[in-house]
Amino acid sequence: MSLFKARDWWSTILGDKEEFDQGCLCLANVDNSGNGQDKIIVGSFMGYLRIFSPHPAKTGDGAQAEDLLLEVDLRDPVLQVEVGKFVSGTEMLHLAVLHSRKLCVYSVSGTLGNVEHGNQYQMKLMYEHNLQRTACNMTYGSFGGIKGRDLICIQSMDGMLMVFEQESYAFGRFLPGFLLPGPLAYSSRTDSFITVSSCRQVESYKYQVLAFATDADKRQETEQQKLGSGKRLVVDWTLNIGEQALDICIVSFNQSASSVFVLGERNFFCLKDNGQIRFMKKLDWSPSCFLPYCSVSEGTINTLIANHNNMLHIYQDVTLKWATQLPHIPVAVRVGCLHDLKGVIVTLSDDGHLQCSYLGTDPSLFQAPNVESRELNYDELDVEMKELQKIIKDVNKSQGVWPMTEREDDLNVSVVVSPNFDSVSQATDVEVGTDLVPSVTVKVTLQNRVILQKAKLSVYVQPPLELTCDQFTFEFMTPDLTRTVSFSVYLKRSYTPSELEGNAVVSYSRPTDRNPDGIPRVIQCKFRLPLKLICLPGQPSKTASHKITIDTNKSPVSLLSLFPGFASQSDDDQVNVMGFHFLGGARVTLLASKTSQRYRIQSEQFEDLWLITNELILRLQEYFEKQGVKDFACSFSGSMPLQEYFELIDHHFELRINGEKLEELLSERAVQFRAIQRRLLARFKDKTPAPLQHLDTLLDGTYKQVIALADAVEENQGNLFQSFTRLKSATHLVILLIGLWQKLSADQVAILEAAFLPLQEDTQELGWEETVDAAISHLLKTCLSKSSKEQALNLNSQLNIPKDTSQLKKHITLLCDRLAKGGRLCLSTDAAAPQTMVMPGGCTTIPESDLEERSVEQDSTELFTNHRHLSAETPRPALFTIAKIWNQPKCPSTDDWIKKMWCVYTMEYYSAFKKKEKRRKSCHVQQHR
Repeated sequence: MSLFKARDWWSTILGDKEEFDQGCLCLANVDNSGNGQDKIIVGSFMGYLRIFSPHPAKTGDGAQAEDLLLEVDLRDPVLQVEVGKFVSGTEMLHLAVLHSRKLCVYSVSGTLGNVEHGNQYQMKLMYEHNLQRTACNMTYGSFGGIKGRDLICIQSMDGMLMVFEQESYAFGRFLPGFLLPGPLAYSSRTDSFITVSSCRQVESYKYQVLAFATDADKRQETEQQKLGSGKRLVVDWTLNIGEQALDICIVSFNQSASSVFVLGERNFFCLKDNGQIRFMKKLDWSPSCFLPYCSVSEGTINTLIANHNNMLHIYQDVTLKWATQLPHIPVAVRVGCLHDLKGVIVTLSDDGHLQCSYLGTDPSLFQAPNVESRELNYDELDVEMKELQKIIKDVNKSQGVWPMTEREDDLNVSVVVSPNFDSVSQATDVEVGTDLVPSVTVKVTLQNRVILQKAKLSVYVQPPLELTCDQFTFEFMTPDLTRTVSFSVYLKRSYTPSELEGNAVVSYSRPTDRNPDGIPRVIQCKFRLPLKLICLPGQPSKTASHKITIDTNKSPVSLLSLFPGFASQSDDDQVNVMGFHFLGGARVTLLASKTSQRYRIQSEQFEDLWLITNELILRLQEYFEKQGVKDFACSFSGSMPLQEYFELIDHHFELRINGEKLEELLSERAVQFRAIQRRLLARFKDKTPAPLQHLDTLLDGTYKQVIALADAVEENQGNLFQSFTRLKSATHLVILLIGLWQKLSADQVAILEAAFLPLQEDTQELGWEETVDAAISHLLKTCLSKSSKEQALNLNSQLNIPKDTSQLKKHITLLCDRLAKGGRLCLSTDAAAPQTMVMPGGCTTIPESDLEERSVEQDSTELFTNHRHLSAETPRPALFTIAKIWNQPKCPSTDDWIKKMWCVYTMEYYSAFKKKEKRRKSCHVQQHR
């Protein structure tokens, strides 16, 4: 942004809700006054024409009543205004106004007033031309070298150039290959019209060629002229600029040289008379309008270029000389002489902000105040700093990991979920295989204490759960109002959601005396949906591919009392077995041990275990809380089912890669389809018919491929979304098992959830794999690091899709290994629990004897088990070991990684029996790595 602002000399706002464009502004001595002062002529799309002559009393004054010389309602949209010698028999300047279907030429004159109201101006219609075609823009000049008068050329929307010799119509010509109109300008030195076609080419047409070409009233006649008699309309020269043009302007140094300036979307070009490029300038912003004019230096040109960042840049050829800031985005810019002030810059915005300004700076009147001189006492500052640090530390300890939020008493939000299904299901457009999908009603009640503004309730549930309505708005104009809304929730698609928890979020503004618009605030209330919404009683299964066992410290509870709505049989023999059948098709079996304090959950799909396991733990906690038992606890002592978890990760990553390949292939076929279309269009437009050479067959085949690839991309996106939901379910289950296994606190579980579940949606640009890998790497290099060297490693700032999932799986395994060896999750380097020794990052050391005892107890054959059939025998502590190969530049292959892990485990197992040779063998292992 520039340090300088445009100095406001005079400004005003035109009309109310009027629109303007680049052709609506003109500066000229339209009233032919003797002093030669320019007037500002502005036309609007609403049909109003205004003429201003600014006379500010002092710089920066707004418009006065006497500054507006004339205001006329022409009743037709004004597309462009120009001033020139448009009336025959006189060389006086007249005003030409272009409407969509009419060209009008006016005479503007003023009479001296005898009263204090000043001079009076009037506008008289000299002649008008009714247009047969809708006009786009116009240009004027001494076409054909005629002196003393100006001719007008109008370009229509369908590509016809209509030439008017003042009061009479001369001829009309269609431009060849026309599709859309572009900017139009006239070069008097070469006597040619210059425009930019829709093919992004600058084209020049000689006036003599246009005049002597065969006349055409219809576009079809121009095609006949190519085959018949008459002079053909040919282009003088062309130049491909590769982008659409916003405007064209011709600047003449003298009679021997002139330049053609073209403003593109990202560049502006300076061309010679023959179409060769003199220079071009690449712009780093999006331009809105420009104005080139001759510089004081001979042979150079100054160019004013305005952009959409409210900036005005002044270039001398390609050198930036000045940059200034404007209060609006101009669509037209002009330079003129107003009130004996030369070089005034006049800008007009699309909403009618008209400003006259000049470049320059004002002297700074700021003076730095005198600073009280006194010597600094660094000892006192040090003491004060220590006191402040102590206060900050005490506050952080009292608040815990997360800062305490202030009490939300402006608005109370409560959610009640109906215990029964809706009598008439509200489910619509469901894709579930069952005949009837139930729905449940949820009621949200809001009660305000003070006046609130812009209250909006948004309800969120996990897909594929669907809401009948998820957005509500309220008005709390008085205190103590109660508002209640109801909606239904149902399962829309045939797979299981990752969570049954919903969230009701209310955003509102609380007005205050200092802020009447209100202070924005947000309050949320979570609610839990019933399990029976997505699940039905099912037949228990004796065998399953995936099993997990949850241990408790209390006697087993009857499953009929825990899940009263899912009892398919009432026999006493079946109180410890229960089956669940999800609406999506999955089946889960829950077994309670008769002799031990264990519960087993088993299913054919690993991710389906999550909801029943979580529901079991929650209902057990609620059951024992009602019994008054406070020391109830759950634990997990089996091996972590990482292999099943990694299979889901690989499946999700494979779908992402497939989606990327399908999109690339679809893009290639789309490019091929457009290329074939262009070739066919060229064949159809050719005057000599030629065989298609099976281009139509190729077009049809490519079209079918595009449709098939688009369907494949859509199908893959649906599968990817479903896979991501299953991956989230498996991730929730792994986090739950890690928390039970290591007896993590709620804050530590929250850290794991933030690392493993950072995204609510999975996209190709930012996916789950790279995000989770970065989060776990951060944990391994901070709170779970083993040395200060690991903490010094920096993470990559860019998240790109990985080549495979081997590194992610290695980091997850390493995370479990660090937790098994005593590592503790925390957000700071200070450990929360008292420890004898704290390693860098808050990872505690493991005693040598403890590690040896674990190595002796752990069977070497259980390190790389499949984890599908978990043993029900006496639990053994899970031991994760991994080779220290993270300092290598590349990740090793899976086979090499397993061999190194097996080697390390064998050495640790053997060292339990050979303590005397431990140091030598450890050194040998390090050398091996």
